[in-house]
Amino acid sequence: MNRELIGYLFETKAIRVCPKDRPFWYTSGKIGPYYVNTHFLYGSEEKANEFLTLIDGLKDNKLSCSGEFHRASKENYRADRIYKGTIDALVSYARENLDTDRIDYISGGERRDWFFSLMVADLLGKPHLTLFKDLSSVLYKNGNSEEAGDLNGASVLHIADLITTASSYERAWVPAVRGKNGRMKWSLVVVDRLQGGAEVLKSRGVESHQLVSIDREVFKKAAEAGYIDKEQLGLVLDYMDDPEGSMKEFLKNNPMFLKQALSGDAKTAQRARLLIQNNFYGVSEFFKDM
Repeated sequence: MNRELIGYLFETKAIRVCPKDRPFWYTSGKIGPYYVNTHFLYGSEEKANEFLTLIDGLKDNKLSCSGEFHRASKENYRADRIYKGTIDALVSYARENLDTDRIDYISGGERRDWFFSLMVADLLGKPHLTLFKDLSSVLYKNGNSEEAGDLNGASVLHIADLITTASSYERAWVPAVRGKNGRMKWSLVVVDRLQGGAEVLKSRGVESHQLVSIDREVFKKAAEAGYIDKEQLGLVLDYMDDPEGSMKEFLKNNPMFLKQALSGDAKTAQRARLLIQNNFYGVSEFFKDM
């Protein structure tokens, strides 16, 4: 299943690798060779964006939105092979690696967790805790929603699309569950970016699980399957070995890349200026005129 899921990630461009001479601009102003948009496993970028639009239009009505999100995701589960395969993989993992009899609730946080958490709750036959960024929560069970009350120490499995540094867990999801006298005992995500999130969760008493870790093997398997070429693979592996050094070397060897970004579209130019202002990769050393 791991190889099949990796295929899903690249087929939907949930993992997207740049051409060898055009790294992606990240929001921070740094650059890198790949993006991860796990919610594209809803079937495609277009379908994922449509579901996000639905979420944004309904999430303020907290007592009715869970039912609508469940309806839409269940309809897509029945129609889309990639989304169904991803949900089935999460459910199978939970059944094989966790004692599901000990799971009292499934939780999912605003917004992208809801792509996956409601259907996992459905298939495991568990009530769903819909968690919001303001730390409020709604209990969705048997098609009905109500404000979550005292959970009386119940055990919760949190389902998410992605974990990086676990900042959302720290800021919102773990406190929201604890605020209702529940205990988040497990987290299961589709993708772990291996940026320290699992360690953060462990320090909070949460056991971390994932279907896929974004490591070297993921990209090697993608290259073997023909999703990326050898040059793209080389760029990614260099980056994984040394994110700062590899991108510094790229900028030194491709001086026009930054200059073109500064005169590009507004978003790209703004990120390029951030790179210069923060002196990422020590650009002031080799771009004296910027």
